[in-house]
Amino acid sequence: MPLKKLVIFIFLSLCLHSMKAQNFWSRYWESLTKEESNDGSPSFIVYPTLAFAPETSWEFGLSSLYLYYAKGNPENRLSEFNAFTFYTLEHQYGLWLDHANYGDHDRYMFLGRLRYQSFPLFYHGVGKNTPADPLALVDAQYLLWKEHFLKQIQGYLYAGVYADLQSLSRSNFISQSDQGYPFPSGANGSFNLGLGLSAVYDDRHNVLNVRDGNFTELSFLRYSPFWGSEYNFTSLLVDSRFYRSTTSNQVWANQLLGQFVNGNAPFHMLSLMGGESMMRGYYYGRYRDQNLLAFQSEYRILPFSFSKRWGASFFMAAGQVYPQWENLKLNDFKLAGGAGLRFLIFPQKDIYTRLDFAMTEEGPGFYFFIGEAF
Repeated sequence: MPLKKLVIFIFLSLCLHSMKAQNFWSRYWESLTKEESNDGSPSFIVYPTLAFAPETSWEFGLSSLYLYYAKGNPENRLSEFNAFTFYTLEHQYGLWLDHANYGDHDRYMFLGRLRYQSFPLFYHGVGKNTPADPLALVDAQYLLWKEHFLKQIQGYLYAGVYADLQSLSRSNFISQSDQGYPFPSGANGSFNLGLGLSAVYDDRHNVLNVRDGNFTELSFLRYSPFWGSEYNFTSLLVDSRFYRSTTSNQVWANQLLGQFVNGNAPFHMLSLMGGESMMRGYYYGRYRDQNLLAFQSEYRILPFSFSKRWGASFFMAAGQVYPQWENLKLNDFKLAGGAGLRFLIFPQKDIYTRLDFAMTEEGPGFYFFIGEAF
């Protein structure tokens, strides 16, 4: 084929490929922005994600969300399945599965999450005065499975059993500092199983975007060699949230979180601060110790008065890890805050996707998820 014809052929092929790609993205965008029916039918969405962090480099992900009502009845509480898989330029990968499912007339509640990932995480040590520069990069395989099985006791009060299985294997501490440091408990990996009880008060109708409501969880877990756990310790979780509509399109949301670990827990099962939900701006586990106490408040405009789908939020948080109650100091709380954009992805179900920008004394953080942080 002559060079001129080859160039024309390549050009036309690229144009055709571009037109197909544009058609695909056009149809995809239409699927996101079209109006839904309000007959209680389920909704499903798949969307790509892109993120960057020092310990992962660029991360490419794919998320999906499935929403439904028990028996197809919108009078029931909205249930969800959320899946996320990712791969990074540092050859890390993982699969996350989360769910919140409610039975007909809210008789049963199933809350849980599954995590499997190969990752490096920065280890700064244990305590609230750890150095800003990490002591080590921990490379490991991690499996987590948490599940609540709850039954309605009366009204919005539920109680039931709680299980937590966590396995850390192929753990390798790669030193990032010239300073020596003691290896923490569980540095070589471990398998731990916690069994316990949980009580939940939950009158929220839409857990991904609460307009008005209350949520309180009190959970106790016992990790014992008797049922196969390598470490012997207990964990108590207190999570209390309340939401109030200040106007027809504005919500004030608040959360108080406490986790209290007693005994010899491995380093990855201590109380960890940071992440995409509480103390946004700090990566998950930047600070760790026996106990955690944190609070956050967020003001949401959903949507703007001049827009049907776009909104925003403003948030602040304060948190601290500490070994014993006498070590809890008011001036040792870490602060975080920021703002975010919102886009109404499922109008009939009142579900937004969020892009949050958070700032801390150690730098910024970016988060892209469907559903509010808490």
